[in-house]
Amino acid sequence: MSSRDRKAEEMFRCSERERAVFEAGIKMGTIYHQFVGTPADTSNIPALEKAIERSIMVQPFVVSAEVRIEIRRGERKDAYDYVSLRGEMIDAVVKIRIKDTIVTAEMRYLEELDYPLMYVSDISP
Repeated sequence: MSSRDRKAEEMFRCSERERAVFEAGIKMGTIYHQFVGTPADTSNIPALEKAIERSIMVQPFVVSAEVRIEIRRGERKDAYDYVSLRGEMIDAVVKIRIKDTIVTAEMRYLEELDYPLMYVSDISP
């Protein structure tokens, strides 16, 4: 463990499991608050998905990040025909590992809530 890791660990007054959940929440917030509003159309979705995944992967404790964007639109008619990325367009799964704890966090638009919910879908052990 590096001295930076030790110093960071000293600051947390919680369990390893609670810290892993905290870190997962930060990553979900990053996806939403950094990228909502980004101009999008069908031509840049794959690049935007990869950019979001790669930006999350450089953060501490991230094991994997998968992002899918659904804009449900056809090809652009002209230069003015694009959308701004909204939370309900994003499906994301991020796995965080701190020591022996792995947390899977997800963001999904839930129609019954009319809301892009971020939640912990798995914690192990």
